[in-house]
Amino acid sequence: MRRPEYYSRRDSTFSNSSQVLDPDDPLVTGNRARYLDDPEDIEKNALRQMDYRSRRKHLMRVKIEFNVTSMRNRQEFLIKLARALMTFGAPSHRIESQLIAAARILEVEAEFIHLPGVIICSFGDQELGCSETHFVKCGGRLSLGALHKVHLIYRSVVHDEVSAKKATEQLEDLLTAPPMYSTAFRCLMAFCLSALICPLAFGGSFLDLWIAGIGALGLAILQLCATKSALYANVFEITAAIFVSFTARGLSSIRSQIFCYTAISSSAIIGILPGYLILSSSLELASKNIVCGSVKMVYALIYTLFLGFGLQIGSDFYLLLDRNTRHQLDELASSLATTVSLTGSWVADNGTINNSIPLVGTWTFTHTIPLDEHDIIEACYRPRHFPWYLQPFPTWTAIIIVPIFSLLSSLANLQPLKSKQLPVMVFISCASYTSNKIANHYIFNRSDVVSAIGAFTVGLLGNIYSRKMGGTAFTSMVTGVLFLVPSGLSQAGGITANGNGIDIGGAMIAVTIGITVGLFMSQALVYMFGTRKNAAVFSF
Repeated sequence: MRRPEYYSRRDSTFSNSSQVLDPDDPLVTGNRARYLDDPEDIEKNALRQMDYRSRRKHLMRVKIEFNVTSMRNRQEFLIKLARALMTFGAPSHRIESQLIAAARILEVEAEFIHLPGVIICSFGDQELGCSETHFVKCGGRLSLGALHKVHLIYRSVVHDEVSAKKATEQLEDLLTAPPMYSTAFRCLMAFCLSALICPLAFGGSFLDLWIAGIGALGLAILQLCATKSALYANVFEITAAIFVSFTARGLSSIRSQIFCYTAISSSAIIGILPGYLILSSSLELASKNIVCGSVKMVYALIYTLFLGFGLQIGSDFYLLLDRNTRHQLDELASSLATTVSLTGSWVADNGTINNSIPLVGTWTFTHTIPLDEHDIIEACYRPRHFPWYLQPFPTWTAIIIVPIFSLLSSLANLQPLKSKQLPVMVFISCASYTSNKIANHYIFNRSDVVSAIGAFTVGLLGNIYSRKMGGTAFTSMVTGVLFLVPSGLSQAGGITANGNGIDIGGAMIAVTIGITVGLFMSQALVYMFGTRKNAAVFSF
């Protein structure tokens, strides 16, 4: 196919928005719409203009099936597609390109502008010389099963296999369908995910994981209350973090020191971290979509700072009530100091010995003490005499915990249990964790580089699966990418960021930029060695 004249190579500095061609765009695939109208509309209009005898004669004839749809139905399909993509959490940097590709194959003059929470659809009419603008405003959350079905419907329309009217009905059924899992099941998923990530990423013990799971269960119930009350929804994150931090600090202050504050507080709030939001904002900024990317990035960072501030407030509020614990923590911090300095002054007794020596002066002795952390494992106090249920989990237990966590994480993101993509998601997620741990073994204190290596593995496997087996790369990669957020934050000092809530924002930025770079590097590699050069364009 000859490349269109207006599609020329330009420098990246000329790109100000996400005008990237979708892999299924007619300009890339060369498909043309052969059937635009729906047979029901043509038949009804023809039957209305016939008399009774001609109508009976027409109905007895052999019907010729057309796939013709009126312009109104085509526009309705585009509006429904925009609503479905936003509702089910599609990658926002690809929404505009997908809608433009669908409009081209349906031969609809349309322009689309994607803003946070809103898609503006403008339809033009050459005959009347006017335009019609629709504002599609909706919120949503990530739903992998429904998103995969939306992608299949979109591809069937773009490849001219289904009429727009029938596709609109299928999208309407998806939008009005009841939730895949019940509220009780989703609360159970929150409990299990926090309980499993506690020993896996934050060094929690067998006793800590139960407390973290109970805290996550309480957060899930509070989140349900936040959806019913607009007033409480504004302060949900802060109150949830204060509740978790206050409880974790109270349990860690028990004299026997059997609970770990960092492990419990970090893993309990893992379900409300804005990992997917800050990831999508990074992808938008990298694809030159400045408006959406910057707005979402700032919101995600402020949201994360709210969580850090809530954790700090909850801890300090308990220490304000329990002064003995506060005094013990101050002593512990001073005992862990690596340098001891002693300062004093001196006065000479006899000034007649040597006039070159000053009579009055000060002295400072500095003694460096090596930091003894043999009983502190991942910011948790774990002496060797503690029993097994108070010790961190052995390394080999990750072979069991990681697949279970990946499976439950996919189900929590509304992936159907009986689906062909679920084993692929679990496999890619396990590969993500493995590459992350191997990289962290050789690269120290660089959560961004470690996350980039894990994301590169995820992107490579996802694109190979999409090419060789015909699956959807995005939905198969989401679980593995989201697994990198708590793993990367654990390398950055935990979500509590070593006691400084402000540092959480910087840790989230480092982890997310590493994930974004890793994903784009994997797509560039697939683009270089692939046969279909268009298939690797922003599959995530």
